[in-house]
Amino acid sequence: MSAFPEISKIKFEGRESKNNLAFRYYDENEMVEGKPMRDHFRFSCAFWHTMRASGSDPFGAGTMYRPWEDGTDSIANAQNRVRVFFEICEKLNLKYFSFHDRDIAPEGLTLAESNNNLDEVVKVFKEESDRTGIKLLWGTSNLFGNPRYMHGAATSCNADSFAYAAAQVKKMLEVTKELDGLGYTFWGGREGYQCIWNTDMKREADHLAQFMHMAIDYAKEIGFTGQFYFEPKPKEPTKHQYDYDCAACINFLRTYDLQDYVKMNIETNHATLAGHSVEHEMDYAGSQGFLGSVDANSGDMLLGWDTDQFPTDVYMTTKMMLILLKYGGFKTGGLNFDAKVRRESFEPIDLFYAHIGGMDAFALGLKIAAAMRASGEIAEMVKDRYSSWDSGIGAEIEAGKHNFKSLSEYMLQKGEISPCSSGHQELFENIVNRYMF
Repeated sequence: MSAFPEISKIKFEGRESKNNLAFRYYDENEMVEGKPMRDHFRFSCAFWHTMRASGSDPFGAGTMYRPWEDGTDSIANAQNRVRVFFEICEKLNLKYFSFHDRDIAPEGLTLAESNNNLDEVVKVFKEESDRTGIKLLWGTSNLFGNPRYMHGAATSCNADSFAYAAAQVKKMLEVTKELDGLGYTFWGGREGYQCIWNTDMKREADHLAQFMHMAIDYAKEIGFTGQFYFEPKPKEPTKHQYDYDCAACINFLRTYDLQDYVKMNIETNHATLAGHSVEHEMDYAGSQGFLGSVDANSGDMLLGWDTDQFPTDVYMTTKMMLILLKYGGFKTGGLNFDAKVRRESFEPIDLFYAHIGGMDAFALGLKIAAAMRASGEIAEMVKDRYSSWDSGIGAEIEAGKHNFKSLSEYMLQKGEISPCSSGHQELFENIVNRYMF
């Protein structure tokens, strides 16, 4: 039985459409730079926000009206929730999804009971995935919600918490493989610390690396070949997160010999909490060979926490798609809508409006980014800005032909440098606006 009988499959109707339940820019079959739009994005729906967000906040109870819920924490209710989820994905033409273990199935009194609950719900995921062709982009484990993880999971001062987290990830790797999942994400919600006085930072970092290696070893053992991801987040809930930003995460992976197995899953709102932009994080990860997947959302610059709003800023999506195209697009990951409707947007139909808006914003951003790349105008201006490195002393430096002594001799002979050319920032921004509008 349909949960949304009044909503048909969302179709592309074009820019002039006034239909709020239609795409104006996202035409999944439109070819952009040699492949259809859908393959550029690999849009994914996040189960935790779409199906489990209640609208509660620290100052008020949940507001969401979800008529398919029966108010219980039963397996039957969880299974029905999965069927509604796939109806939403089908009607939005979303080809991928993501989830945590505890999003989809109720936690039991014991690990064995939790695993059994998970198995019962995964059966329905398997049925629905086989029926629709909608695939698991990546799975992950909730290693932050239960009080057992109050001190962290892999970085906990309690060895039993580490062991329980390992058991949870073991099960989720099995589930991800069973569902033909394309990847697994490490998100350390509480992998950090609050107070330096009671913290052995080196030991905790060592344990986190050991935990990741155990997961990779077990994946090999069971034949799971999906990509592992590490998701940066700078703060909230802990004051000092070990996975602060892409630079910190990549340094950690290289330090502990994990660089061949793990790439970045970058979230927009986490980037801004770290004082960066998402395009900065994507470009840095891409330049280092670690760009894997992206959690597509946005934050509110006037609020200091992770608001997980749907992305509608076309400037932002254009910059994101420009960076993604620069590095050849997604190889393993996709754009996962780690976003939730606002507390005040409590009607079920708002789930459709939100996803449509996000998908259209990225589609328009892709088209603008592709036009900018096709003209080559901005790329040529950037090249000109760095032209001193293309010949003469610059080319010699990049070729490794100089050292401090030879460069000192060069400058003593030259005397002074020529005035640098302008950065033309305002011109660049004006030209971008020309493509935008």
